[in-house]
Amino acid sequence: MYMRGILFSAHSNSQSSPFDTLLGLFKEVIVHTSGEVDEALDWLRQLDQHYNITNDEYTFEDFIQELKDKGYLRDNSDGQGGMGLTSKAEGAVRKAAMDQLFGTLKKGDSGEHQSDSPMGKGDSTGDFRSFQFGDALDNIVMNESLKNALVSGGIDELRLTQEDLVVEEAYQNTSLSTVLMIDISHSMILYGEDRITPAKMVAMALAEWITTKYPKDTLDIIVYGNESWPIQIKDLPYLQVGPYHTNFVAGLELAMGLLKRRKSANKQIFNITDGKPSCLVEPDGSFYKNSFGLDPYITGKCLEMAAKTKKAKIPVNTFMIAKDAYLQHFIRSFSEINGGNAYYTGLNKLGQLIFSDYQQQKKRNSK
Repeated sequence: MYMRGILFSAHSNSQSSPFDTLLGLFKEVIVHTSGEVDEALDWLRQLDQHYNITNDEYTFEDFIQELKDKGYLRDNSDGQGGMGLTSKAEGAVRKAAMDQLFGTLKKGDSGEHQSDSPMGKGDSTGDFRSFQFGDALDNIVMNESLKNALVSGGIDELRLTQEDLVVEEAYQNTSLSTVLMIDISHSMILYGEDRITPAKMVAMALAEWITTKYPKDTLDIIVYGNESWPIQIKDLPYLQVGPYHTNFVAGLELAMGLLKRRKSANKQIFNITDGKPSCLVEPDGSFYKNSFGLDPYITGKCLEMAAKTKKAKIPVNTFMIAKDAYLQHFIRSFSEINGGNAYYTGLNKLGQLIFSDYQQQKKRNSK
């Protein structure tokens, strides 16, 4: 079933209750409606009528009441009526986004990343080597160590010595500070394609993944149009585009300022965008805008920022979701100066690319 160009299908799991089925759909639809609960429920009513999810014993009104009873919805207190999401619902939406884009990611024991230094406790690599002074005792692989002892002394004189000990190679743990930049210029919903919703889904998934799997890492999220400003993780479902141009420089300046406050030695910027840079803030506070082609004055300022971030050792990894050759050439030039990565991807692969780059970038930065 199509709604605003989005395809929804009924859940085929016969074990799911009507509430669970509708809740799963609700957590997806609410992102498309930018947190507008009443609009999301209207969508769900249409889906329910199309797929007959509810019945006489469990009605759609029962579903709404159960959402309230279980702490997902609250009545708005602004005097305007209607309902809003609770913090529990916002967290559930982020987790659903993570599960959808990245699969079910379980939090590891250490909850930290990998570097290539082998000493101490960290994440395992599957490789073995001889024990060295300073190795963590819980990295000792007892089965392999006993095999060495049997070879050395036999079963009759089995003695486990330091020379027999084998440890599993492990990476030391480290932390990473990331700023995620999201383009909210008007083109993110133009041309018959909703690009802002996938960007929000990726941002929520990344936020949930980092906070649960890598709690020592930090993630700041900023949006940029004519200007740039930070937003809280809890505000992501409500994010909307505006009648804005694209001020790439303002976003980078804010990102660098946020990372400057972070104590982590390893820092990076992710940028999700579909448009060309078309706006700058002049020293007197006025806006310089040009939506026609690539303005040399604007692109020159962008390339200056590429050099500044490189000097600060902050890679900017750009995820370009537009296919225009001249825009991809500009992003390529920016990345060559900065040293970061440039990805030219469709919306379907956006999450997987960011997830993969996050892990790979962390490994490279912590060597």
